[in-house]
Amino acid sequence: MSHTTRRVFLAASLSAAASRIAAQEDAGAEPVTDIHQHTNYRGRADEHLLAHQKAMGVTTTILLPAGTPMDTPSTNQGKSNGLAAGCGTTDTCMALARAHPGACLWGANEVTDHENAAAEIEKWLKQGACIIAEQKFHVECDSAQSQRLYALAADYGVPILLHFQEGAYNLGYERFHTMLARFPKTSFIGHAQTFWGHIDKGHDPKALYPKGPVTPGGLTDRYLADYPNMFADMSAGSGLNALTRDEDHTRGFLERHQDKLLYGSDCTDHLGRGPACQGAQTLAMIRKLAATRAIERKILHGNAARLFRL
Repeated sequence: MSHTTRRVFLAASLSAAASRIAAQEDAGAEPVTDIHQHTNYRGRADEHLLAHQKAMGVTTTILLPAGTPMDTPSTNQGKSNGLAAGCGTTDTCMALARAHPGACLWGANEVTDHENAAAEIEKWLKQGACIIAEQKFHVECDSAQSQRLYALAADYGVPILLHFQEGAYNLGYERFHTMLARFPKTSFIGHAQTFWGHIDKGHDPKALYPKGPVTPGGLTDRYLADYPNMFADMSAGSGLNALTRDEDHTRGFLERHQDKLLYGSDCTDHLGRGPACQGAQTLAMIRKLAATRAIERKILHGNAARLFRL
């Protein structure tokens, strides 16, 4: 990245940070950062998304886009377009974030093996995108195309978030440690069923939402412990399941990885409360099981503030 491009990128980041700080001060709110939301999520309108986030007490929302619709194996012949949930593309995330500069940030995305993936994502990064995400495509996690994006993330100093799901997305999680070692300047954020299943040393990869006691020492536990550039997105049903399946284990997990865990909702609900709102349930579980107030604040905001330079 050229010095001029880097100056433009940093200037945009600083301007956005100032807007967020002002908005939080005006609201008098204790900051909560949700690193995982989407526009048009299963058809949800922007006003319902914003109301949902406000009801949960979220002060900063990071909007993660889908890639270009394609009919290829990497999108499961189009079935995974829109992140398999009708989610909006990068332009919609940028537009909503720019309309609400104190409340929203936005990411950049493209189908991993799209012929112009790196160039398209770089175009958005130059305009202020703060993350490459959500990478949710049927590719090997150590493919050459994936590695180009990992290098791009390091060049721009932004994280990259990957949806790991056995047999479906970002395949080969058991090999992912090689990417963590090869790209030490890239901040990786893990997400979804396979990532969270592997908190358990005895995890069956075919079980997407495993239940019961957890034995520490699974792949995810080890990646978080052994690699400074591995982080965890606690969103979605998979993250909530990991929190609730063994509360005694969760207390220790939150404590030992307190500097690596990031609150996210990835929730399609409209209200931001009640039994249908998985995002609110995840917030409640973090507050219940974090051993100290300091750990809770790291997970709900502090770690994201550091990683995204908020």
